[in-house]
Amino acid sequence: MSLNVELARHNMIEQQVRPWDVLDSRVLEVLGAVRREDFVPPAHRNLAFADLDLPLGHGEVMLRPVIEGRLLQAAAPARSESVLEIGTGSGFFTACLARLGAEVVSVEQHADFADGARARLHAANVRNAKIEVADAVRAFTSDRAFDVMVVTGAVSELPPHWREWIRPGGRIVAFVGESPAQRAMLYARTGTGWSEQTLFETDLPYLRNAAPPQRFAL
Repeated sequence: MSLNVELARHNMIEQQVRPWDVLDSRVLEVLGAVRREDFVPPAHRNLAFADLDLPLGHGEVMLRPVIEGRLLQAAAPARSESVLEIGTGSGFFTACLARLGAEVVSVEQHADFADGARARLHAANVRNAKIEVADAVRAFTSDRAFDVMVVTGAVSELPPHWREWIRPGGRIVAFVGESPAQRAMLYARTGTGWSEQTLFETDLPYLRNAAPPQRFAL
């Protein structure tokens, strides 16, 4: 690994991620340890550490480092906790979650993305992550509950059945709302229901079957 790459990784953390109020030492350590450049499409590898959403294909993107850092900090999976990820993409965020939590089940709608991510995770020696191919909004079902759920694509509103997959005391981090003013939201399951917290605003591609209904004007 060249010094230039390690310097770029250091600068990504110190000049992009940390100034955006990502101060959790575990998150910063993970972003420094997982080789982001190995998960970036070859055509964009020179931009691996840039403050950009990188195109992956199928209209999907690899999230900017600052967004990934904020999501990891908000989800904050403990080493004993299980994680459900919606949207595997390149597998980089999956690898980060796997280093933080006990296990990750990641649901990806594109079979080619899933195949590529499996290969990259295997090469990175990530053994506690499993990828399933399904439409997470309409087709995926789970016979178990998770401690943490992180959604890396946008939904116009949180599907109600997603809440059923979270244990009491667990949480969901998701991008919710209508483009171009979507909100990153933290939903926490309490003893009496759910609390909600807005984290920041952004604008991302919608998951399949999760975009707002089209409105027709006369």
